[in-house]
Amino acid sequence: MTQETALDILKTGANVFLTGEPGAGKTHTINQYIAWLRAHGIEPAITASTGIAATHVGGMTIHSWSGIGIKQKLDAYELDRIASLERIVKQIRRTKILIIDEVSMLADNTLAMVDAVCREILGSSRPFGGLQVVLVGDFFQLPPIVRSLPQEEDNDLFVDESRTHFAYDAAVWARANPIVCYLTEQHRQDDQAYLSVLDAIRKNTFGSKHLEHIASRKVVPHKVPKDAPKLFSHNADVDRINDATLRALPGTPKPFLMSSQGTAGIVAALIKSCISPENLQLKKGAAVMFTKNNPKEGYVNGTLGIVEGFSNYSGYPTVLTRSGRRIEVEPMEWTVEEGGKVHARVTQVPLRLAWAITVHKSQGMSLDEAVMDLHDTFEFGQGYVALSRVRRLSGLHILGWNNRTFEVHPGVLERDEQFRDQSEDAAQTFGDMPERDLQELHGQFLRACGGV
Repeated sequence: MTQETALDILKTGANVFLTGEPGAGKTHTINQYIAWLRAHGIEPAITASTGIAATHVGGMTIHSWSGIGIKQKLDAYELDRIASLERIVKQIRRTKILIIDEVSMLADNTLAMVDAVCREILGSSRPFGGLQVVLVGDFFQLPPIVRSLPQEEDNDLFVDESRTHFAYDAAVWARANPIVCYLTEQHRQDDQAYLSVLDAIRKNTFGSKHLEHIASRKVVPHKVPKDAPKLFSHNADVDRINDATLRALPGTPKPFLMSSQGTAGIVAALIKSCISPENLQLKKGAAVMFTKNNPKEGYVNGTLGIVEGFSNYSGYPTVLTRSGRRIEVEPMEWTVEEGGKVHARVTQVPLRLAWAITVHKSQGMSLDEAVMDLHDTFEFGQGYVALSRVRRLSGLHILGWNNRTFEVHPGVLERDEQFRDQSEDAAQTFGDMPERDLQELHGQFLRACGGV
């Protein structure tokens, strides 16, 4: 399905599952939809399954928005308590459209709890209380982290010890019956050989010919490109490399401290999820990565560069990007907004040291090149996420891998075929619809939401 068709479907107010391969334009499409809503005076609730993903979309975590926090289960008492919280009640009651990004990392039980809270507060038995729900993500990427729970008690309403815990396993997913919009265009990778490798991993057809492509990019540690970011499975490896490499540079590091304001709990979560550190230490010669999108200034989340020095006037770092652009990097804001009101704000120079980064924090980035050590891959989809960050095979420098690196969750494979079929049916249905009828549906939805 094209982005244009997906956008037309979103504008009808239908529940939607927007999916597709990395680089297919999911974020771009959802940003277009948000811009269209705002142009008509409608403010959607923008949320994500994790704090990192929430910073990418300028929203808050679904856990914070719904009031469920870190709960793994929800009994009748807790549901009643959440439904009496003034902030939660106000923001849910004024919501017409709920967007949940990176839904692949949201457990089925969590989605069920969000549904229960919405139905309770909105006084409706319809899925999510009748809100339009837009689920965005790719189940071939990182799965939800599901902690084991103690023995359930009789009053636990929404705990399910099922075999898998993906969001699509929740009963409310079927009740909401989202139209599947499976984007098929590719805007990140432009290397057909590399695309064939990623496609083979995704379809579980990865074989010897694909491994040959990967093996052709294997490097030994002392021959890796000096300034290419390194992707690792574990935080300990990332911190060790970044700290040691910075210390090896001459001179004293220049600190840039994050500032913040807003509700304490939300600020704390925002700081934790921000890819730029709270205390950013830089030196001349440091390899850095931009952590925000700012096309006007010539960088996006994932742009690489080297610190050339620091402005004599402002003190801000000057970065020379890989493309040869010289940028004086001024602080930017990360915010959590709801209904046009900012609940929390942090301000920091949008950079982080880029000699190393975790696969988890790389999700959503597009990199020209990267060094990857995938010896310790431990989760389905982790290798796929890492490999799909890079635009082409020539940008891949791999130190090694294990058997799990090229595996995707077997349960996702079968479901993905269903998603593709459903998307093709939807594309045909809406493709055959007269333009006048489609515009009428868009208008009806805007009027129902109080738009202009």
